[in-house]
Amino acid sequence: MNLEELNVYNLAMELGNEIWEIVKKWDRFERDTMGKQLIRAVDSVAANIGEGFGRYHYKDVKNFGYFSRGSLFETKTWLSKAHDRGLISDDDHGEITNKINNLGVKLNNYIKSIGKS
Repeated sequence: MNLEELNVYNLAMELGNEIWEIVKKWDRFERDTMGKQLIRAVDSVAANIGEGFGRYHYKDVKNFGYFSRGSLFETKTWLSKAHDRGLISDDDHGEITNKINNLGVKLNNYIKSIGKS
């Protein structure tokens, strides 16, 4: 199996790209403060899945899954802050929050599956 065949990885990549498209439209101050934090958090979700996938031991794979989940929750926090500060519309906030919640369920299932025969 290749990394690109993992549904959870592809969903994380799509989420990162979607948030990137929103943040790059913000003014400089917002991009430099909140935008960088939000992008780092959301990009870390897929990056940690990828790094874990490349590890040789299932405990490492699982551990990076936990890191990815932590980054997903950080993403949700920054998204809420951006929404509260008027940088993300209600519609975008709702849509992206639903995607984050869906990805969280899939990520939890992926983590649970690691190391099982």
